[in-house]
Amino acid sequence: MWARIEAWPAWVLGLLGGLVITLLNALGALSVFLWPKPSARVLDSMLGFAAGVMLTASFTSLILPGIAEGGLGPVIVGIALGALFLTLSDRIVPHLHLGRGAEGIGGARIRAVWLFILAITLHNMPEGLAVGVGLGSGEIRRGLQLMLAIGLQNIPEGLAVSASALSAGMGSTFYAGIVGIRAGLVEIPLALLGALAVEVARPLLPYAMGFAAGAMLYVISDEIIPETHRQGHERFATLGFLLGAVVMLALDVALS
Repeated sequence: MWARIEAWPAWVLGLLGGLVITLLNALGALSVFLWPKPSARVLDSMLGFAAGVMLTASFTSLILPGIAEGGLGPVIVGIALGALFLTLSDRIVPHLHLGRGAEGIGGARIRAVWLFILAITLHNMPEGLAVGVGLGSGEIRRGLQLMLAIGLQNIPEGLAVSASALSAGMGSTFYAGIVGIRAGLVEIPLALLGALAVEVARPLLPYAMGFAAGAMLYVISDEIIPETHRQGHERFATLGFLLGAVVMLALDVALS
């Protein structure tokens, strides 16, 4: 079975991976109909879980395989470029953090709901890229492991986004669910782009793995962890983080 899947074109794998994680994000976003008002403690625990999965996946599925593929140097360069890309995007693209207000160029002139969508879109970009790079690398088991991990953490993350939009007064429950779905759509083209990039230029694979990992690490440190600690629920966020790390390690062992 693995041999058949590995024979598929990289763009097909990237597209399918992007669709899977986006659908799981949509599942989480639509869960707001069943659980419209989770407590801030629960939301911070969910985001902590997502951070734990992302951090562990950055090392087990991107950084370490990248070093094995091309050595430490290219991966370090990729990590630096990924973090730089997110830093510039954070400064230039207008977006809204519920705890910090509007950021980026021209943010004051754009509706709050779109600023919020742009903020979550920036957060989701590295996840889609990472899945595409993982599936396009030729290591299909690691790619599937990364896809499952990102997809799994997309469920609570999607609910957290929709519930946050609802509690911030951005519209009805239905509209909040749509906000969560919209913010995850960027993962499809980014997964496709990541898979195509490593297929067209195989020597770029360790750089691409480092880039995706650096972007995810930036999001974890700059966005997710500060948000989970903003309302005094650090302990619950940390427990969620540890659970996410353990789940990702279990996936790594199961699919190795």
